[in-house]
Amino acid sequence: MNYTLHQLQVFLKIVETRSITKAAEELNLTQPAVSIQLKNFQDQFEIPITEIVGRQLYVTEFGNEIAEIVSRINNEVQEIQFKTLAYKGHLTGTLKISVVSTAKYIIPYFLSDFLKQHEGIELQLDVTNKSKVIASIEKNEVDLALVSILPENISVFNEELMQNKLFLVANRDFETPKNIISPKKITEFPIIYRESGSGTRFKMKRFFENNQLKIKNKLELTSNEAVKQAVIAGLGLSIMPLIGIKNELQKGDLKIIPVKGLPTKTEWNLIWQSQKSLSPIAKEFLKFIKENKQAIIESKFNWYEDYQ
Repeated sequence: MNYTLHQLQVFLKIVETRSITKAAEELNLTQPAVSIQLKNFQDQFEIPITEIVGRQLYVTEFGNEIAEIVSRINNEVQEIQFKTLAYKGHLTGTLKISVVSTAKYIIPYFLSDFLKQHEGIELQLDVTNKSKVIASIEKNEVDLALVSILPENISVFNEELMQNKLFLVANRDFETPKNIISPKKITEFPIIYRESGSGTRFKMKRFFENNQLKIKNKLELTSNEAVKQAVIAGLGLSIMPLIGIKNELQKGDLKIIPVKGLPTKTEWNLIWQSQKSLSPIAKEFLKFIKENKQAIIESKFNWYEDYQ
């Protein structure tokens, strides 16, 4: 066998996109050039690695096994390039991270100094809902993801960042009780939920179920920002992550209502597939996080402990 690194990279891109046309676009090559590279690579195997059914390209079972090996080889090649640049004091490449919407309030602080230290690194940061974040991990589209509830359907490794606290909040006109109220009292008010699949909604439902509460009047919204504005407008109460309401609490637009059993807590976790071979840049970022996360928390989130 006499295949080249270029053939391996072209084949890997074809596997990722399931299309010669899309692979050509992403590699900035012509479609015939990609087809030739695929044919030259295929000629070195007696077993088909791809097949065309109708007009759709499919990767065979054997092809997928080859692709897994090619992915490891490609990562090792990147490791060589990374080590070379590291010795010269330069890191280049792309760090791909997907985060749930509420995490947009914390992830910039954990990225800022890392990106300043390595100006050659480009960041692709996708802020979306939890289901799409988990899908991006499953499809191997990103290096890392940031979530507050660990997924149950895929095997992942994780690195804890910081605690996530969720409180019951109301707008400035709500009469604050003098004492901690019982969870049952919540059922007297309209409750604003996040959409299904949200980590915040999961913790809300768990709190209501544990306290055997039946919420009669509820409103469902699709983002943390929408929920926040709805509460400020007086449409109801909600259980919200503290991390996303700092400014509104300090301005008095929102207030925390003391409830027995709250705040409920989770942990923000960086996650990645347990079988994934992390890129050199992702490894370097995780190393940075392990060494610096406590200092970042103490410096940027020292206000957090004012709310218990």
